[in-house]
Amino acid sequence: MAWSLTKRNLRRVSAVLSPAIRLFSGESPPERGRRFVALWGNGDYGRLGHGGLESQWTPRVCTFFDSISNGDPLVSLSCGGAHTLFLTESGRVFATGLNKFGQLGINSSQTHSVDPVEVLGFHEKVVEVSAGYHHSCAVTEDGVLFVWGNNSSGQLGLGKKGKKNVEKPAKVDCLVDVKVKMAALGSEHSIAITDEGEVLSWGAGGAGRLGHGHKSSFFSLFSSSSEYTPRLIKNFDGLKVKCIAAGLLHSACIDERGSVFLFGERTTSKMGFTRVNDASVPSPIPDLPFSEMVSCGGYHTCVITNQGELYTWGSNENGCLGLGDTDMVQTPQNVISSLLKFPVSHVSCGWKHTAVISGGRVFAWGWGGSNGTFFEDGHSSGGQLGHGNDVDYFKPTMVNLDANVKALCVSCGFNHTGAIFEYIET
Repeated sequence: MAWSLTKRNLRRVSAVLSPAIRLFSGESPPERGRRFVALWGNGDYGRLGHGGLESQWTPRVCTFFDSISNGDPLVSLSCGGAHTLFLTESGRVFATGLNKFGQLGINSSQTHSVDPVEVLGFHEKVVEVSAGYHHSCAVTEDGVLFVWGNNSSGQLGLGKKGKKNVEKPAKVDCLVDVKVKMAALGSEHSIAITDEGEVLSWGAGGAGRLGHGHKSSFFSLFSSSSEYTPRLIKNFDGLKVKCIAAGLLHSACIDERGSVFLFGERTTSKMGFTRVNDASVPSPIPDLPFSEMVSCGGYHTCVITNQGELYTWGSNENGCLGLGDTDMVQTPQNVISSLLKFPVSHVSCGWKHTAVISGGRVFAWGWGGSNGTFFEDGHSSGGQLGHGNDVDYFKPTMVNLDANVKALCVSCGFNHTGAIFEYIET
């Protein structure tokens, strides 16, 4: 599989920018303020929403939304394992890609969809979506959490008797008296913040990723580490949490004081822990300025401070930390690049790649996918960096789009990437 690449396979590439990609053809340019979504990378199962299975080495506009974008523009997207979720301003949800586990939420036996399809059944305006590896969720403006997709480890929070695969959005009934503010999905676990700033987690609990501490009794040796319903994390001592993130085997939170907490993944040196016993409960990461946003990847973590600085640490096998090399980093390091001339406003971590928005531009680096083993666009397992190839980049490199657009948000999946853009000039 593509994600088994080792350091010996890496190729250092320079940050030479390709010519700007023209997103729309035609004599008259699109009007100012028009939004569109572009996706790139692995095209298997139709996760890019372009109507086929071809991979894309550079951003390509998803034309499906052309007919609705003017009256109901896209506001966010979330890239998962092999599927993508889209959210419009009015609260409509769309999904594309793999549906083997019901993660598209379309109540259908079809294995995948190459075009976005609308997800129905919320009965309330949706304000946030999140895509995990094979599961999905949506939060409504009234704080109701809907979930669907793979539930093999209890990651949907529907109880031990819940179906292994849920094909359409289902309310998490045990949260009927709780207002959910935000949710984040990892590979097989889920995290949510309530409107009171409390943190709940559920799903696969291996490596301490749920933050509840390890069971110490003799009987725990023979019991599952999964939590099948949302459970309160009790280690914040009354602090309110404002931001959360979930990765492969670890999770992160930022509290109201701007402090970052991590938990999970027993190989703690990958993520900045100083004591092994801290891995199963939220543990503060020292030496970080006041933080505003956090994202968790396969084995790396990124944080944006209130000054727009980017800090990264963890596994760096494919250069996903953006520090110019592939050495593992145990403590947060400030990413300093001549290309990042403006504060970083958004960050997203994929399996082994990273993307940020700085000055309205998307920058991407890390795992390119196939490291040059495929040379024909459309037949590569990579391309998620959007630089026109499938090799690895060790430093932040701009995805060179039309100069008249600005990026509003970006999301990294397993090996694909998507972003919402807006035209700023006519």
